[in-house]
Amino acid sequence: MRITPSSIKYYTLFKLPAAYFTGVRVRSIDEKQCTVRVRLNFMNKNPFRSMFWAVQGMAAELSTGALIMHALHGSNTKASMLVIENKARFSKKAVGRINFSCNQGEAVLNAIHAAKEANAPQQLWLHANGYDEAGEEVSSFSFLWTIKVKN
Repeated sequence: MRITPSSIKYYTLFKLPAAYFTGVRVRSIDEKQCTVRVRLNFMNKNPFRSMFWAVQGMAAELSTGALIMHALHGSNTKASMLVIENKARFSKKAVGRINFSCNQGEAVLNAIHAAKEANAPQQLWLHANGYDEAGEEVSSFSFLWTIKVKN
């Protein structure tokens, strides 16, 4: 499967339905970065009229995970990937359209290369920050991913 925003949309429908039905969508993806958008709607809001923190987490995690999937596909590598730790910080109510971006494509490629060379799992922290339509940060997420190349 070629990794594009459209292919990831269908992937989320069948493999991550909570992300799909809450409106989490990949806007762009390339070797360097992935941007995911989610808009506040009745499926993802909390009683305080802002976006539920878990929906923000899904969007942030998808921006980092899709970047890994894209790099694995581009390097023709089969691997398992798993989040083993995460951290989050919320700085403002998330209302409207929120964009999460991870721009650590080079670090992902280095981790995949190291996993191949060492034939051992590699861990790396990937970060995604969420910004509202005014360009203000609403939340920041960090995920510790482990990548294990399959032989």
